[in-house]
Amino acid sequence: MTEITGKPLSPAKRQFILHWGEMGARWGINRTVAQIQALLLVSDVPLTSEDIAATLHVARSNVSTSIRELEGWGLVRPVHVLGDRRRHYESLKDMWEMFRIIVDQRKRREIDPTLDVLRLCIAELKQAPAERYTRERLEELLEFFTEVDIIYRDIRELPLPVLRSTIKARGTVRKLLGLKGHKK
Repeated sequence: MTEITGKPLSPAKRQFILHWGEMGARWGINRTVAQIQALLLVSDVPLTSEDIAATLHVARSNVSTSIRELEGWGLVRPVHVLGDRRRHYESLKDMWEMFRIIVDQRKRREIDPTLDVLRLCIAELKQAPAERYTRERLEELLEFFTEVDIIYRDIRELPLPVLRSTIKARGTVRKLLGLKGHKK
């Protein structure tokens, strides 16, 4: 991996980009998509698709497809650079907003369909008395996912500054509840 200026990426940037790609793959995200997002996250200037392809040593077509996916998630946006007609891209820089977007997308892609399938299966199982055990297990699962969904919506409605403050106050809350603190 080399930076757009032709000099090698620093070891820290290289390690972060490679790690982010590995983590993305573990989360079901294409490795290249995650690496592009990581590169843009640590880049202090917007990059063109050509810059990204050269830096990560990936095909330009792969970069285009990956950029579209990242734009669809809302994690990357195109920007204009004065004097250059090419399209440049930059990553969302606010970590809190990025986390919120990722959680929103994962909920939409994973939790919502699971809730729908559970409701459908339970409705079908109500017509099958012999499947009582299965229905009860799925009802417990539905109750769990419904509660998670409610907590998600409650947290999602908090303005980002309030969410940041709430999370930073976790030590105080733990003390009030008599819980032991976590080490960093």
